[in-house]
Amino acid sequence: MIMKRAILIGCLCSSVMGGMAQTYETKFERPLSAVLNDISTRFGVRLKYDVDTVGKMLAYADFRIRPYSVEESLTNVLAPFDYKFVKQNATTYKIKPYEYARRTDADGEKMLAYLSSLYSNKEAFELRKDSVQQEIRHRLELDAALAKCAPNPHVTLSKIRKYDGYSVQNFALETYPGIYVCGSIYTPLSKGKHPLIICPNGHFNQGRYRTDQQQRLGTLARMGAICVDYDLIGWGESEKQVGKEAHHNSQAHTDQIINGLLILDYMLGNRKDIDFSRIGLNGGSGGGSQVVLLSALDNRFTAAAPTVNLASHFDGGCPCESGKPIQLAGGGTNNAELMAFFAPKPVLVVSDGGDWTASVPQLEFPYLQYVYGFYDAQSQVRNVHLPTERHDFGPNKRNAVYDFFGDVFDLDCSNIDESKVTIVAEEVLYGMPTVLKK
Repeated sequence: MIMKRAILIGCLCSSVMGGMAQTYETKFERPLSAVLNDISTRFGVRLKYDVDTVGKMLAYADFRIRPYSVEESLTNVLAPFDYKFVKQNATTYKIKPYEYARRTDADGEKMLAYLSSLYSNKEAFELRKDSVQQEIRHRLELDAALAKCAPNPHVTLSKIRKYDGYSVQNFALETYPGIYVCGSIYTPLSKGKHPLIICPNGHFNQGRYRTDQQQRLGTLARMGAICVDYDLIGWGESEKQVGKEAHHNSQAHTDQIINGLLILDYMLGNRKDIDFSRIGLNGGSGGGSQVVLLSALDNRFTAAAPTVNLASHFDGGCPCESGKPIQLAGGGTNNAELMAFFAPKPVLVVSDGGDWTASVPQLEFPYLQYVYGFYDAQSQVRNVHLPTERHDFGPNKRNAVYDFFGDVFDLDCSNIDESKVTIVAEEVLYGMPTVLKK
């Protein structure tokens, strides 16, 4: 008790000695850094900073402190500066700027409860779905952007390279006049009609050229699916055309969805070996954001597997995922509800314990089952949760994807053997026309 009183007296003394009289006339103002130091001492916690406190003054400073709660104190002290705290462990808090795309698990739980209260049957849910989908298209300015796309797009295809059980062909597809989306098409060597899986890329190092991406698409192709991946805006070959900063622009949010839709149009309109009843989506991290949005905007997709992405409390921290305010549609939505719009078609959510998807088994998966229950299709939504793993597209996550598409698309799971996939250098996967390489 004596020690606590000494700390309290020290805090109060520092408030008096903060450089000006602590009175009503001065709004009891103190430096923010001094107040945070006092909170650290008072509650015996460590504060880590991802913000700059230099020169920032806090009005009514000590009146914001709650002696019974470090977290209420931090909330009150940080609010005027639009800062927030993140609890890292029992004695450590990180001070960060406000992130409009990120909330807490508790926020996600409340949001899902709110959304669930808006519909209790299929009819009410379908009305909500239709309204939100239309508003999302409007907020993305999607139709206006599509009207600007090349009316007769030029396509460049590379020579086909054959490997063990699959082939790869690179492409460059004109989207806007003179602008190309580039990627690769992985195709089974077997004859007949095959399912198609569109695989938008996420924010992983080396983009779509990385080893685990080639392993996943090559394996799915060996199993019997045609798979297509392509660059993020401002990454890979897109960077050569529009520059790296184009990825950090809100227009990337719209253009990446356009790329996915135009690739789907091209594949369905020009390939004779695709089974239109089996059209899938799979992507990890930021690619998972595109999976969710594409599935909500185009009903041609019949199965989806967002990986290490889906959450009710995080929309993606990049402008390419949250540059346009789609989460404000319908008075407020989130990626879990957008994924629920896919009901009753099969969905696999792959999650782990080391990122924002840690909440999936307790929050997002039960919510998806609730909505799928309107269609008597709870078995059509699945969750593979890997509690000891972190944010990546590692072997266990890839195996979950193989098993899912093997089941819903009737693929040959005996061909799941990543050692049979040939890993090539980045430049081997380039699809850009020669004129654009210069």
